[in-house]
Amino acid sequence: MTPGSPGPGTATSFRGRTARRSPTERPHPCDAAAREEGTQAVSGSPPTRLESIKVLVVDDHAFFRRGLVSVLAEEPDIDVVGEAGDGEEAVARAAALRPDVVLLDVRMPKAGGIDACAGIRNAVPEAKIVMLTMSDEEEDLFEALKAGATGYLLKEISVVELPEAVRAVSNGQSFINPSMATKLIGEFTALARKEDERGRAQPTAAPRLTGRETEVLRLVARGLNNRDIADRLYISDNTVKNHVRNILEKLQLHSRTEAAVYAIREKFLDADDTDTGGSTPRGR
Repeated sequence: MTPGSPGPGTATSFRGRTARRSPTERPHPCDAAAREEGTQAVSGSPPTRLESIKVLVVDDHAFFRRGLVSVLAEEPDIDVVGEAGDGEEAVARAAALRPDVVLLDVRMPKAGGIDACAGIRNAVPEAKIVMLTMSDEEEDLFEALKAGATGYLLKEISVVELPEAVRAVSNGQSFINPSMATKLIGEFTALARKEDERGRAQPTAAPRLTGRETEVLRLVARGLNNRDIADRLYISDNTVKNHVRNILEKLQLHSRTEAAVYAIREKFLDADDTDTGGSTPRGR
């Protein structure tokens, strides 16, 4: 072991240098039979696959990109089929290579990772996209998920965790860095709280009134009695009474006065509208 190299069981981070697994680091949990057959044997994972997981690595820093490739190349069930150095190249390479998983940086020239993510989703809908980035900004996380990413990892991820993340997303799981998952949960909690407060602040929508009931409500709010309303609408007094009763029941009100206040508050008529128009009954 050379001086400064990781000791047994120590996970090597990718950040700031090319990351390679130390010979003394704990081996990946695949038994010999699984390696010979090219299958995955990780406890608790979904059913194993016979074909290798095809991975496209996208990062504008060639040194870091080569480190990713060298680590993934050690895994018998992962096949790095290509590389790209910017967002535009990533979309083109994904369309040509049809990878199962794309490891994609957020900050890149020509086209950023978020735009590239959306482009890859359109070109290869079945591909699983994992953002692998230095950015721990909440906005980048949310935009990536909206663009179709199924994972979001920071570049501090260890060489042990990276292959596990690739396998997880290829099997349909989501994989998000714990610190970013905490931010995501916090944001959803805040949104749920706002929705709950908005729901308590707004009264439940009243049942819809019929056209005739709306006419009667407006006239009630203008102070007309049942006989005046009947004359205005050319209907009988009993019909007006039935409409008024239905209006009060639907709106859960108790009197004509409450109905008038409701009509003014809900803009059925202007508060200063004093034109009754029915003080002199019209002939029927």
